[in-house]
Amino acid sequence: MKLNELSDNKGARKERMRIGRGIGSGKGKTGGRGVKGQKARSGVTGIRAYEGGQMPLYMRLPKRGFNKPNAVRFSEINIGRLQTAIDAGKLDTSKPIDSDALVAAGVLRRALGGVRLLGTGELTTKVDVTVSHATASAKAAVEKAGGSVTIVAKQVTE
Repeated sequence: MKLNELSDNKGARKERMRIGRGIGSGKGKTGGRGVKGQKARSGVTGIRAYEGGQMPLYMRLPKRGFNKPNAVRFSEINIGRLQTAIDAGKLDTSKPIDSDALVAAGVLRRALGGVRLLGTGELTTKVDVTVSHATASAKAAVEKAGGSVTIVAKQVTE
């Protein structure tokens, strides 16, 4: 067998319909576009949502959701990342760990509106953490290691 003798199986490739080639072809004259009008022309895009002057469905449905313009954004940190920083000697466990200590140690880039402590990972060192928010699993993990979590509301300073 040679490369020039290879071919697809019968019916594997469908021949394209050649439209506008006379009425005998079955797709002649109007070419499957029906009769005259805007939709029979080429380049029609803007009439799909038009409902003949009736208020379109997408305008009748209610709007949903709201984006709070002054929502407080937190910097998030997992307890596993906290343990990694402690093991590397970046954080001092004898002092309480707060947002300023995390930024100074390079664990967080910035504190934003506060720090949120998340519970992914494992904590083995006793630490006293002061954060703006902590998940229930994060609190449980810190307390299991013998530490404590203090929740404070950070004042936003511009």
